Amino acid sequence: MDTQKSSQEQIDIAMRVIADHVRTIAFAITDGQLPSNAKAGYVIRRILRRAVRYGYTFLARKEAFMYRLLPVLIDTMGEAYPELVAQQELIVKVMKEEEDSFLRTLETGIRLLDRKLEELKAVGSKTLDGADAFVLYDTYGFPLDLTELILREHGMTVSLEAFNAEMQKQKERARNAAAVETGDWQVIREGETEFVGYDAFECEAKILRYRRIKQKNKELYQIVLDKSPFYAEMGGQTGDRGWLFTPTDSLSSRETICKPTAILDTKRENNLPVHIAEHLPDDLTATFIAKIDVAARIRTECNHSATHLLHQALREVLGTHVEQKGSYVSPESLRFDFSHFQKVSDEEIRRVEMIVNARIRQDMPLDEQRHVPIAEARAMGAMALFGEKYGDDVRVVRFGDSIELCGGTHIPSTGRIGSMFVVSESSIAAGVRRIEAVTAEGAELMLYRAQDSMRELKAMFNNVPNLAATIRKSIEENVELKKQVTEYLKEKLATIKQKILSHATERNGVKYLVYKGEGSADAFRDIAFQLRGEFTGDEKVFFVAGIEDRDKCGLVVMLSDSLVADGLNAATLIREGSKHIQGGGGGQPHFATAGGKNKDGLQAAIDAILKN
Repeated sequence: MDTQKSSQEQIDIAMRVIADHVRTIAFAITDGQLPSNAKAGYVIRRILRRAVRYGYTFLARKEAFMYRLLPVLIDTMGEAYPELVAQQELIVKVMKEEEDSFLRTLETGIRLLDRKLEELKAVGSKTLDGADAFVLYDTYGFPLDLTELILREHGMTVSLEAFNAEMQKQKERARNAAAVETGDWQVIREGETEFVGYDAFECEAKILRYRRIKQKNKELYQIVLDKSPFYAEMGGQTGDRGWLFTPTDSLSSRETICKPTAILDTKRENNLPVHIAEHLPDDLTATFIAKIDVAARIRTECNHSATHLLHQALREVLGTHVEQKGSYVSPESLRFDFSHFQKVSDEEIRRVEMIVNARIRQDMPLDEQRHVPIAEARAMGAMALFGEKYGDDVRVVRFGDSIELCGGTHIPSTGRIGSMFVVSESSIAAGVRRIEAVTAEGAELMLYRAQDSMRELKAMFNNVPNLAATIRKSIEENVELKKQVTEYLKEKLATIKQKILSHATERNGVKYLVYKGEGSADAFRDIAFQLRGEFTGDEKVFFVAGIEDRDKCGLVVMLSDSLVADGLNAATLIREGSKHIQGGGGGQPHFATAGGKNKDGLQAAIDAILKN
């Protein structure tokens, strides 16, 4: 935008930008694409943020406003595009959440960028340092394209070379943090890996090649096999662990002796499955029995199959806008990230759990089809990750109505999962939610822990039949008792204060107020300031308290301003007195406190303070 354009021209341009972008965003959300930080979702997010920024800068819109324009769009185009009407609630919620989120970033970023613009103008420069733009981007989440747009409006540019250099430094820092030193591959024999893990838990295998790696000062080995039942980590599913057994014949007994090499993990590097081990087998040329940890694999498969059922259930409960944005399945638990515009309520989570567990009880068999043409798979209704690249042939995994493109391993039938329970639901990014859940033994353990907690709670309340009502009553009674205790403490403090005043002594024009007894430091801090307010500014008042508080003790000293003006310092006095209670403290010239553990020294501490 030309810097010479009038305010009205800028307003007109902002209105046209907003009108065009509202239409684009609404239709994109209607088509199932939500704003995100990746791929097509990021394009939608950038379009929306560009419009928000025009409204913020040129129309003084400091609060979310674009979502309010949706009814006008529907009035104009709703008859021709009824899907706008059907998805109106979703579009409104998504747009408002995105606007609110970005406005918080925008306000901070624009304020900082304005400051930089003033600095540039002061020195007559027209180029913003790329390092400054990177700080806006990396620390405050301010997009580079928005920085460039604002600079153009002021006839300025940004040093992209410096920005990219900072970005490269950050990437190098990240790489160094996870740096892996790798040796050269040592080839035993030529060949490629054949994965047999869909159909078998073990098989005969030979080592093709290996190499030594070093990560975080720990040496490991990567081993490539010609045939492997080990699933290599991919698509959110963790890699298998297990063993390589070396069969050797004992000449004396002819019995087979197995000497295992532990496989700690299985990774995928450049589409190559590599098996991670701490040590190499003694005979690298031998034929091995490669066997996975079957129990761990089955637990992983339970969690993986549950994510497919969970995905389908979420779409049924929350809407078809739900799309998988990531997942993680291990033997211990599952994690599922999905597009959604607001927190999933407890009622919705319960409905999702009930749907998933009902389908687990149906014991639906796994319908797995390999090497399916991609067009045929889509015709079957198979769900794919948006923007993910797939080959001509794909693997289709089906459990009832759940049909997905998936390369991971799965349980033979849903009944093997046992049950699934959600552990937590949270937000991980604007428009992206995360559910963590457990299945099989993990679900049982979660249930056992809940039962143990319930039994413990019931025992604490004498096993009453209605625990919730009893706890609620106890909380209400506790609140009332706290009120009574507060009132009692106020009365007690008032009594103590009056007792201190009634026992006041005066010497050389100074009024001494002294207390020794039980109490708390907080209470006597209040008493000290109340007493300070009882006297005029010209009166000389010296207050000291020695407090016994269970197994500890403390000191409080308060001086009137006139005594401070005469040169007395409460902090100095308290340090001298605290020596007698084996403690320490400090404060300001007019007020100081100390704590210690020798209650027997309180009187000596008070005497030392008064002596000074």
